[in-house]
Amino acid sequence: MVDEVEVVEPIVEEVIPIIKSDFDKESWKPKTSVGKKVKSGEIRDINQILDGGFRIMEAEIIDILMPGMSNDLILIGQAKGKFGGGQRRVFKQTQKKTAEGNKPKFATLIVIGNKDGFVGLGYGKAKETVPAREKALRNSKINMFKIRRGCGSWQCGCGEPHSIPFAVEGKSGSVQAKFMPAPKGTGLRVQGELQKIFAAAGVKDVWSKTMGQTRTTINLVNACEIALKKLTKTKTTSKQASSIGMIEGKIGGKQ
Repeated sequence: MVDEVEVVEPIVEEVIPIIKSDFDKESWKPKTSVGKKVKSGEIRDINQILDGGFRIMEAEIIDILMPGMSNDLILIGQAKGKFGGGQRRVFKQTQKKTAEGNKPKFATLIVIGNKDGFVGLGYGKAKETVPAREKALRNSKINMFKIRRGCGSWQCGCGEPHSIPFAVEGKSGSVQAKFMPAPKGTGLRVQGELQKIFAAAGVKDVWSKTMGQTRTTINLVNACEIALKKLTKTKTTSKQASSIGMIEGKIGGKQ
């Protein structure tokens, strides 16, 4: 009688979350009209693109206008196997069963930001980990957007942009997320992976309330992104903005 042997799936090795890229402006050949204007120097501020309603379709635009942005990988995967199973991983692994065998794919999610009002999220999927990470980084630059910050908490009233100016909500799948202004010193009272998003955007204090299947991290992140984008879409008067010290994304100390 032959003893049964348990087959344990290999665990994908983690990569260093910090991604560094050396960009050469001279060798870049832009294909879009916005990219050509950025390389020629006609566009020198990211606000000209975002406020003008233009789409960013080349990641090199962000490399030129906003160099040195911080990035972090969000834990969307889960380790498999008998040993270490259930631990969170930066790569989400899926497999397709075919006649030739199992074909794995890896997905990852990256957040980038300048910690001063600009943030971007990108999702990438490929047959290997490195291309998936590169796709996610490129998509995060293409999906760059800015948010409003302020002191919207009635308990504080300091007038400094340490929190969000007002409460916003977002929904993705079954996940509903609501984010509310918090007084100074509260900290980021949100789920662990969402803390990376708020930190990249420059928000220091916030309260949150979530409902639904929040263990689905991708839906939770999407709900957070939808909510943050509402900060700039909500109409406010100049009097209201000055009373709570509301500002939008800043680059190099300029509003």
